[in-house]
Amino acid sequence: MKAVNPRSRARSWVLQVMYGWDMAGDGGVRDWGREALGGRIVSPRYRPYIDQLLRAVEENLAECDARIEANMPNWRLDRLSAIDRNILRIATVEMLSVPDVPQRVSIHEAIRLAERYGSDDSPGFVNGVLDAVGREIANP
Repeated sequence: MKAVNPRSRARSWVLQVMYGWDMAGDGGVRDWGREALGGRIVSPRYRPYIDQLLRAVEENLAECDARIEANMPNWRLDRLSAIDRNILRIATVEMLSVPDVPQRVSIHEAIRLAERYGSDDSPGFVNGVLDAVGREIANP
């Protein structure tokens, strides 16, 4: 069995936290993460990247959302499923704030999350939006 990259598993935890936070509609994402993960058994290998991503999302949420919406013609972020919306946010914030992760890795990981947690249409949609977001970030 192939070992799971700690960052891949951390992204799954972050998606679960962000989904709950998004559905609750209140509080800061990091506070929500501490609350949601407090009673869960999460490997210490995953915690640093979970914390890094949640902090980056909280600090850059408005910019992430603006970049995503700018690259979804005829769509609004609030019309997306919570899963797709938060997968896009995680990958976008990673492309903006985590320089040691190549953009293609962020996009690939987002597609994998969409395949696992989203609808049948999610992987292609996520790929298309993030490809456009990535080009915009790389060529401002």
